[in-house]
Amino acid sequence: MGIRRAHYARRVSFEDALRENRVPPRLGDVRLFYDGGRLVGESLPPAWTLRLLPTLFVALAAGCTGAGLLLLVLDKGRTPGGAGLLLLLAGALVGAALVTEARLRRRRFVLHFKTESLRLETLAWAPGAARTETFPFDDVRAVHIIQPPKGGYALVVEYGPEAAPRRALLVRNVRPQESDTLYRVWRLLHNAFGLKGAGLA
Repeated sequence: MGIRRAHYARRVSFEDALRENRVPPRLGDVRLFYDGGRLVGESLPPAWTLRLLPTLFVALAAGCTGAGLLLLVLDKGRTPGGAGLLLLLAGALVGAALVTEARLRRRRFVLHFKTESLRLETLAWAPGAARTETFPFDDVRAVHIIQPPKGGYALVVEYGPEAAPRRALLVRNVRPQESDTLYRVWRLLHNAFGLKGAGLA
């Protein structure tokens, strides 16, 4: 696969792809820009009010936990009904904070053309929750246009060994009226990775 990919990449370089398909500033939930040898795609940040929700849920959970423990200490009848409900509510609030945090995570993908590598990043609001993965272009097997059940379109990269390929989301929430831009970006990525073929997956 590497020999085939290298041969095709020599014929269709990123500069050729960029001349044919200029990078649009926006596609779906991602803004795109070319930064000296790198193509960067970043998901747009959520509203500041949404970013406060995980912190609010955790603060409420802490309050419920404190109140529940206090009731356990002060309850002389050893009937921790109210305290149990507060502790249960605290657990539910922590769960809601984790779910909300997962939904608020931003994504970034960076194509480094000098090193011919793709970096995938998950940018979380919680400290230490960000993740980064980097692999060579030769590990990319395909770039798919898919249609999620909730509507719209998305761009997904498939990479890794043929026996157990992995997928990562690049762009989502692409509206039908952005179909021309979607195909342009799909073709640009296809050419950059040195892939052949076209179509809807």
